[in-house]
Amino acid sequence: MEDRNNKGKSEIFSKAVRAGKRTYFFDVKSTKDGNLYLTVTESKRRLRHDGNGFFYEKHKVFLYKEDFIKFSDGLSEVVEYIRQNNPTPVVEQVYVPNPEHNGSGENNTGEEVSESSTGGFSSDVDFDDLDK
Repeated sequence: MEDRNNKGKSEIFSKAVRAGKRTYFFDVKSTKDGNLYLTVTESKRRLRHDGNGFFYEKHKVFLYKEDFIKFSDGLSEVVEYIRQNNPTPVVEQVYVPNPEHNGSGENNTGEEVSESSTGGFSSDVDFDDLDK
């Protein structure tokens, strides 16, 4: 599938992850030379300053295959540090696949499935709090 907004870069695979008020998009893309890379986009719905409607604030990170191991190692180290040193307990959530859930937000009977019933993880951390 060709993505016109990426000037010839082809999107190979995408995964959207809803996490509370944010959505994270993991997109595998290919350059013209066929090299694969990953973009991670955080999207958060925000109220316009004039209070007249909403817009989506997006932040994007490009991660190239030669950096995957170092990035993964660094992320793992930081997550483990937070688990060990966070002043509030970190609730560990283990994802257990629900055989009735088909990944579409509905179970196989067509009923709506909430994130909590599928083991979904949500966080109320606000990146604006990091500046305080």
